[in-house]
Amino acid sequence: MDLKAQLSKYFGFTVFKTGQREVIEKIMQGRSALAVFHTGAGKSLCYQLPAVLLPKMTLVVSPLLSLMKDQVDFLRDKAISAARLDSSLSPDEYRQVLDQAKKGDLRVLMVAVERFKNERFRSQLNKMDVSLMVVDEAHCISEWGHNFRPDYLKLPKYRQEFDIPQVLLLTATATPRVRRDMCAKFGIDQDDAVVTGFYRANLNLQVSPTPEADKQKALISRLRQNPQAATIVYVTLQKTAEQVAEVLQEIGLQTRAYHAGLDSEKRETVQNEFMAGRLPCVVATIAFGMGIDKSDIRQIIHFDLPKSLENYSQEIGRAGRDGQEALCEVLANKDSLPLLENFVYGDMPEKSSIKALLETIAASENSEWEVRLASLSTELNMRILPLKTLLVYLELNRILEPRAAYYAEYEFQTLVETDRILQVFHGERRDFVGIIFKHSRRKRTWTSVDIPAIAAESGSARQRVVTALEFFEEQGWIKLKTRGTVDFFRILNKGFDLSAVTENIYNLYQRKQEFEISRIHLMLRFFQSSPCLSYNLARYFGESVPGKTCGHCSVCCTGQAAVLEKTYETPPLSDLDRGDLFQVCTQILGDQLTLDNAAKFLCGVHAPVFTRLKASKSPQFGALSGYPFREVKEWLANRFQQQI
Repeated sequence: MDLKAQLSKYFGFTVFKTGQREVIEKIMQGRSALAVFHTGAGKSLCYQLPAVLLPKMTLVVSPLLSLMKDQVDFLRDKAISAARLDSSLSPDEYRQVLDQAKKGDLRVLMVAVERFKNERFRSQLNKMDVSLMVVDEAHCISEWGHNFRPDYLKLPKYRQEFDIPQVLLLTATATPRVRRDMCAKFGIDQDDAVVTGFYRANLNLQVSPTPEADKQKALISRLRQNPQAATIVYVTLQKTAEQVAEVLQEIGLQTRAYHAGLDSEKRETVQNEFMAGRLPCVVATIAFGMGIDKSDIRQIIHFDLPKSLENYSQEIGRAGRDGQEALCEVLANKDSLPLLENFVYGDMPEKSSIKALLETIAASENSEWEVRLASLSTELNMRILPLKTLLVYLELNRILEPRAAYYAEYEFQTLVETDRILQVFHGERRDFVGIIFKHSRRKRTWTSVDIPAIAAESGSARQRVVTALEFFEEQGWIKLKTRGTVDFFRILNKGFDLSAVTENIYNLYQRKQEFEISRIHLMLRFFQSSPCLSYNLARYFGESVPGKTCGHCSVCCTGQAAVLEKTYETPPLSDLDRGDLFQVCTQILGDQLTLDNAAKFLCGVHAPVFTRLKASKSPQFGALSGYPFREVKEWLANRFQQQI
């Protein structure tokens, strides 16, 4: 097959970018592959061209709604049938996409990883023919990556369950260790991993040591040099994004804030204005960037330190995609170091929480266990991400086996009389449909379905009830609505050693925590390193680069490494009144007072139980946010023991 001719036919391109042909050839030869291309290097084409050449549909797992929308719009512009399934679709649009996919009318279907937990989607996926599963941002599957997402660990099982013959993994940031981990989990041969390199000669990396009090002045000075240059200013906190954007607006610079706390309409407006070139500058948290395919971004400025070298590489990779020069500057000091560390410590569960979950499993009278993640998170005082990770650890220990997640509630609105629906069926099927309506309680407009009661009386599996409801909707007899997700597990082993498993899992979290903390300090050492920044960054990701210097980073230009200092000196903890602060913790936290919760409260680190207690509303929340969490915890320990 002449791939170059196909590239021109479907996409109008005359040449492949580096690595694209190699990846596509592997896919067309029936092999699975990993593509590690730097941001803007053309990863998407590696699945888009095979999608029109392979005999069946390509299923793309993507982490971001805006990214899915952009990719679908691009493919449709090329007259390639593509669609996405996400929460923005109306019920009619959702059904239409599923119908197209089942009929084989789609070349590409894009979904989020969470969609696989949706029993309605899983039921429909069994009716679709898929040639290739594509996993975008595939580094999320690795615990040693910078954006680990436990749900990604289940993708290899989904691939087997739905009998998908090939997989293509895509990412822009993966160290050699993470690449090995990704390939192992999907059974991809190392020879089928294509890495194009991370060094980009058009990006001028600059580390500018800047005292905290001078950062706004330095930012304004930089932006005024070219106020119309497309610029992203990255900050750590949502409130910082708002504050910095407001300061820039007051002096006449066109800018807007962007963060996850804004409603979706405002975020979309800011993004569209920036993409169209009507808004030169966006001050944003890391919520802004993935899927931003704007070629002429001239400046990426880190007002605060990034979270890791992987985050830094991904964020600066959004600059200069047109090949023209772009500035990537960090206004750096060590003042925000405790904040970055505290994000990590906030994800560390208490050993008592791990033990409590294990005790619940061991004491269960049934072999089946239902979990509502949000309520369990609050009950255990464990954030959702570490809770999901804990459940994965229990899977790996063969204590739990995940089953299909399902919706807690099904409701329908009748569009035709139920008697007319019954008349369509005969014999046992008519009896079964009658049981469904018997155990469906009518409210005002919507009718609630009691699936357990239907399954019990009919002797049928839950899936048959769901399939019947789906069929009713497909026929236009009802409008179906679902609510609330329940994760379903089978308990494989209740006789495990409670103390040993608790200790082992707690140690896993501790090792992960230490790894994340070391990653932050590795980033600091990189910013202060004497070797060339550009080449040093490329080597971190395993790229072999010729020579020793790029000639255009701040180290190469000045001959000196940056020296970062902490510009705001906090008084020693020993000078503070521990008794007063501990009393505040006692009053606010009540029966939820633990050493970890007290330290999190004073450091401004959110814990699930704080929502119910409205702890973040207290003026003392975050009173010690400028101090390292570990030091605050040690400082509190003596007083805590005395109190207890």
